[in-house]
Amino acid sequence: MHVEKKELPKSQVELTVELSVDEFKPYILAGAAKVSREVKIDGFRPGNVPYEILKKKIGEMTILEEASRIAIDKTIDKVFREHVKGQPVGSPKVDITKIAPGNPLVYKIVIAILPAVTLGEYKDLKVKQKKATVEAEETDRMMNEIREMKVKEVLVDREIKDGDKVLTDINMFLDKVPVEGGQGKGAAVVIGKNYVVPGFDKKILGMKKGETREFSLPYPKDHHMKNLAGKMIEFKAKVNEVYERVLPELNDELAAGFGLKNMEELTTNIKKSLEEQKKREAEQSAEKEMLEKLVGKARFGDMPEVLIEHEANTMLAELEQTVTERGGKFEDYLSSLGKSKEQLTLDLLPEAVKRVKTSLLVREVAEAEKIRVEASEVEKNVEEMKKQYKDHKDLAGRFDTPEYRSYILNVLTSRKVIDKLREWNIVN
Repeated sequence: MHVEKKELPKSQVELTVELSVDEFKPYILAGAAKVSREVKIDGFRPGNVPYEILKKKIGEMTILEEASRIAIDKTIDKVFREHVKGQPVGSPKVDITKIAPGNPLVYKIVIAILPAVTLGEYKDLKVKQKKATVEAEETDRMMNEIREMKVKEVLVDREIKDGDKVLTDINMFLDKVPVEGGQGKGAAVVIGKNYVVPGFDKKILGMKKGETREFSLPYPKDHHMKNLAGKMIEFKAKVNEVYERVLPELNDELAAGFGLKNMEELTTNIKKSLEEQKKREAEQSAEKEMLEKLVGKARFGDMPEVLIEHEANTMLAELEQTVTERGGKFEDYLSSLGKSKEQLTLDLLPEAVKRVKTSLLVREVAEAEKIRVEASEVEKNVEEMKKQYKDHKDLAGRFDTPEYRSYILNVLTSRKVIDKLREWNIVN
């Protein structure tokens, strides 16, 4: 078997593989045997048709095409092992360039490989992690959110006042034409809290149940609905119901509503929760800064397009899942941006490049430092996930697969590497 190798741009390799007539012959026999098992020829049992008769009945090229598929399948891994340095990425593109009776088989492979990474200094960068400090204003804001959780709403028959909750029918118009999606029945508006359009709540102050009022307001210039952003929108609002919102006092009774002894315990818990949140945010911020600096110090070979496109598609899928989990429709989200899936994917490409480079850097550090994950660690995770989803058999079965084990091996390895990088580079 003769192989010629050619380096292509974007970390791609082209391999031209030639099997001589003698090397190709066993595959021709295997191809003929396979075809003979699949065709019916009078007077012969499937799989026992002589080659010459088979060739005459179905054509020699049919046999050669099947033989070429078998030959490529049997030889391609050996070609990669012996002639490709680095890890292949994605699926290879395979084309047969020569196939004819009495001739060698020649096929061409184009495959992308992971680009070479040259690490820069990856220790002792002294990235400063901010101290997790909770300000009094943050505690007060959380206290108000706690009160909001226990708010009582009392139906009243009076004019709308600041702090009330109002159920209203809203119709929006642009140049007297109804805005698509700009109609809402029983929309809840809390006076004093920002509505989609700033100033809307102030415009309905003083109204009573059953009243209708028309007014105009400018849509925010930076709103994601580009067809409305910065334009003067006409509103028609009808008040259906008015509720007075009664917030509870900050006392032991409020704390008891959350299963706590008193206000002191509630305050302590709130401060602790805020401190933990601040600490997580500080850790994430320092980690992001560290990885960006490490990527900046490293040198990367040409990035295969297939690698970047795959990461961008992964990011798009993650975004779609987030929108769906929050109760939205991804089509509506795309419409609000005024973009198609393809356009949004293109927008994600720069960030996809950063993510790929970070992943490659982490992989290279794992190799340089011989950071490994034991099989027992992978199995422990598999068992934990199966236990966690034991009541969902359709999900639990997905964890006990080679694909999931490979995935979690990569996740655990990356986490180990990043934890080590944090030890070496982040200071408090």
